[in-house]
Amino acid sequence: MCSSDSTPYEKVGKNEPVSIADEVPFEIPESWEWCRLGMISTYAHTKKKVNAKDANPEMWGLDLEDIEKGGRLLAKLTVKEHKAIGDKTYFEKGDILYSKLRPYLLKILIADEDGICTPEIVPFKVYGKIDSEYIVAYLKSPYVDSTINAATYGIKMPRAGTETMTSLLVPVPPLSEQSRIVHKLKELNPFMKKYDTCEQSLASLNSEFPEQLKKSILQLAVQGKLVPQDPSDVPASVLLERIHAEKERLIAEGKIKRDKNESVIYRRDNSHYEKLGDIERCIDDELPFEVPESWAWVHVGDIFLHNTGKAMNSSAKQNDSSGQIRPFITTSNVYWNSFDFSNVKEMFFTTEEYKRCSAIKNDILICEGGAYYGRTAIWKYDYDICFQNHVHRLRSFLPLVPEFFYYMFRFYRETGLIQSKGTAMPGLSSKVLHELRIPLPPLPEQIRIVSQIEAILPMVKSL
Repeated sequence: MCSSDSTPYEKVGKNEPVSIADEVPFEIPESWEWCRLGMISTYAHTKKKVNAKDANPEMWGLDLEDIEKGGRLLAKLTVKEHKAIGDKTYFEKGDILYSKLRPYLLKILIADEDGICTPEIVPFKVYGKIDSEYIVAYLKSPYVDSTINAATYGIKMPRAGTETMTSLLVPVPPLSEQSRIVHKLKELNPFMKKYDTCEQSLASLNSEFPEQLKKSILQLAVQGKLVPQDPSDVPASVLLERIHAEKERLIAEGKIKRDKNESVIYRRDNSHYEKLGDIERCIDDELPFEVPESWAWVHVGDIFLHNTGKAMNSSAKQNDSSGQIRPFITTSNVYWNSFDFSNVKEMFFTTEEYKRCSAIKNDILICEGGAYYGRTAIWKYDYDICFQNHVHRLRSFLPLVPEFFYYMFRFYRETGLIQSKGTAMPGLSSKVLHELRIPLPPLPEQIRIVSQIEAILPMVKSL
């Protein structure tokens, strides 16, 4: 390449020099020269080929999986050890070995002995005593990386074409300066690796921090540490007495049945006990965390009317004149505190089925099975909706703050406090959910907790 008036020109054959000022990516010192990789190397030269079965079995046989991203050699195996097959390419000691397949992986190194390699690796030499290590460093530079990868062909298996590589502009310093650059890079390499490790750790922290912070906020919320307790709040024990009275009224009116296996959780002498029939036992070791004295531990079934919906394959009973075909939601419609109505199905419900298998405003719906078991949402609409048997409905016996329990169930699900049944297809059984122990704050504190969570979480999402 020639220069005229500090402007880079290129002369090809007998043609007149042409300015390549618009093509040159950056300025270089006056003592340097721009060259094409094809001008200073054997990259485009025909390579010596051999079938692996005809190669020396004790020769080095290099494959792509032997090279780590960035060019570090992971393994050095012989042709025999690799059980190599098919056509291979010879290379000699000192050759630059460049992986043209997925070039963004920067699998580039210098051979320290002769061998054969996969055709996806291009071996080449550089002319004029140009430092091979300098060329390798340049090929790994961010500029070359972005330039080559912008010109690859093939979608699933992107490759760097020969023309792309041979036309690559290379800034060539004087030989002595090449040596100084390589020496300095070797000095800096440990620091660059340390910086890269720190940068990756920082990127991981930035990615994980918002999610971890959200979990911490929910943990503080369900443990009674997010907002201060107010001594004037009616304690949860009184709220439980009111809920128990309401349940007794519904039982007396025949609207619900008494739970024959119902147990009672209570506090005594700074410990928690559970009584089922005449059997009483301390459950301190079974509770997942401590809660304030004004709170109470309860079972889900103590404070919610709990049932699942109608099975999709159950008999239609469409001869029942009181029933009708209604839309219903499945687990595929339930997301974390939201619903997807793009594919709502319909099924016949009798009047009794409709009463038992429909959700009203402020009911809590929880997915039973699949990868998203425990996924929870609040029905916040003014109209009712039916649901199938893989959806649990929780309806509070007395007005509570459903958003508190939504956040509580989300924390339980994300921390494994809700245990699934099955392995191939995990699920949340009615028995497990009904008997699940959960914390119950005083009603005013439920309101304060939800208000604080909903003030903080938007700021966390913006991080």
